[in-house]
Amino acid sequence: MGWWLINADTLAGGRFVVSALAETIASLRLLESGTAAHPGERAWLDAHRPAYRRLLQREPVTAALLDAALGVTTKWTADFLTPPHPGVGSPAFHEELATVRRTPPERAHADLEVSLGRPLPAGLRVPDAAGRLAGLLEWVWTHTVEPDWDRRRRVIEADAVARAGQLSRGGWAAALDDMRPGMRWLGDGRLQINVHDFPPRDISGARLLFVPVTPRKGWVAWEEPDPDRYMIVYPCAGPLAGADDAGAVPEALGRLLGAARASVLVLLATPLSTTQLVALTGQGLGSVGRHLRVLLDARLIDRRRAGRSVLYYRTEAGDTLVSAQRA
Repeated sequence: MGWWLINADTLAGGRFVVSALAETIASLRLLESGTAAHPGERAWLDAHRPAYRRLLQREPVTAALLDAALGVTTKWTADFLTPPHPGVGSPAFHEELATVRRTPPERAHADLEVSLGRPLPAGLRVPDAAGRLAGLLEWVWTHTVEPDWDRRRRVIEADAVARAGQLSRGGWAAALDDMRPGMRWLGDGRLQINVHDFPPRDISGARLLFVPVTPRKGWVAWEEPDPDRYMIVYPCAGPLAGADDAGAVPEALGRLLGAARASVLVLLATPLSTTQLVALTGQGLGSVGRHLRVLLDARLIDRRRAGRSVLYYRTEAGDTLVSAQRA
């Protein structure tokens, strides 16, 4: 199994960050696999995968480069395709993509040979290998991610809030153990990051970055030869990632309660905090608070304390009302 050795200072300094590039790479992986984790992803794939497949059919060299870069056999993605987040701020997508695009040809070819697991075929030793894959990522961003980025970003931010809550209640072991498949805290400063037979790495002293994405995809990344940042990309929690479906407001319910209040009620099929609701709905804290008070008074929702957070959830009456409008 692959694991990292992490000292207390590195772990304590771990940060959650938002990456438009990571979200786009995860979406590219989803387009490649064609396997949906929930109905929202299935609808998204149905809407975008046919155009994606047609694009690759028109660009066979790019398609072959992508196959090599994703490392299906080696389980190792070409390093240049997944650069680590800078660790500060929230860079725009094209700022992050520029790192991929300016990869020198010799480095791109070397990384592709590692991910492919054998010498790169002559037909793929093209000088614009990085540029071709950057162009593909730009297409995925422009056509499939950017139109929905505001909602995706809210889901990502809500997941980071939830993880921070886990951290405050149960420490890093609670926050890390269910972050992504194959990842768990082993104790003694050891973090298992996957189940593959990769050599361990001592990352003590480096910056540790956690990057949520909405598709059910994940990976780790760092930049050689002397990494100062390590990035763990992980899928948002299921109820949040599926908020696209869970948050769909029936038209009649919106007329009855008002669209904003109805969206809060619909989302509370899963217990959520006020902060998470603000992130998911895009409404202000005051507005969400007013909606919660009205729904509490109507006994459509209830609340309970979980550590330092207060979680709101639908009552049986709230479930009945939402179900009746969806019938």
